[in-house]
Amino acid sequence: MEKDLFGNEIIKHLSIKDRFIVPPFSILDGNSGDWMDRLRRWKMLNVKSEIGRNDNILFNQGLEKYMPNYNNTSIFDPVLCELMYRWFCPDNGLIIDPFAGGSVRGIVANHLGYKYTGIELRQEQVNSNREQALDILDVNNQPQWYIGDSEQILNDLIPKYDFAFTCPPYFNLEVYSDLQDDLSTMTYQDFLLKYEAIIIKTIAKLKQDCFFAIVVGEVRDKQGYYLDFVGDTKKIFMRNGMKYYNDFVYKERGLLSAAFRVNNNFVKSKKNVKIHQNVIVFKKCGGAILNNF
Repeated sequence: MEKDLFGNEIIKHLSIKDRFIVPPFSILDGNSGDWMDRLRRWKMLNVKSEIGRNDNILFNQGLEKYMPNYNNTSIFDPVLCELMYRWFCPDNGLIIDPFAGGSVRGIVANHLGYKYTGIELRQEQVNSNREQALDILDVNNQPQWYIGDSEQILNDLIPKYDFAFTCPPYFNLEVYSDLQDDLSTMTYQDFLLKYEAIIIKTIAKLKQDCFFAIVVGEVRDKQGYYLDFVGDTKKIFMRNGMKYYNDFVYKERGLLSAAFRVNNNFVKSKKNVKIHQNVIVFKKCGGAILNNF
């Protein structure tokens, strides 16, 4: 115990950066210096979330002629993963992800000492995830990925989890496959029914007093009008017993590509260029608040 000249204990206060990495404000800026510094560290692990999916599956193509190295496939931000895990999951906690997708959320979780379980519909994606995890993590510290429909697989999972973190398909913004149970191939109403069924079963696997964070963004219908996917997500959670706790706005990287899209979006159709996602946090209420700090 360190003391001053008068024998009093010296209390050292951590800075916000030391304590939280970035401030837990309602806006999370993926372009900030601290964020980019953290991202560079994660990139040293050589995580490649885009592997296992077709290139250019987003419906906003056309930038390749201006930006030859541009890849239109969405890639999950490892810094966002780290923040959610450190802020809302207890040390060494069990994490469940019903819409697993690429490798990032699993590799980041186990690299930080958590135990990740993800469910992904496509065999080729899981194969890629497992190969990457074996290249990056110790063989005895591997994320667990299950292949198949989350609505079915969740029935057979026994553990109660300490945190749920996921990023579902944004309806048909990205079409991942032509599989029957792929949410990205359904009508919006059928999509919502399947989406809610999976969320309900995930909530049931979550321990009391624990959090469920979900990354969602708005999508438009064929006429260009917003469907209010973010609002529908909130309604699904709240009508199934979860309390609406936090709403972060995650400001994405890639502002250069957004600048190019302005000509196609706003000039031609008056549609604004979306450069953020919503990270919504719900709590399975029992009263206690987790304190990781």
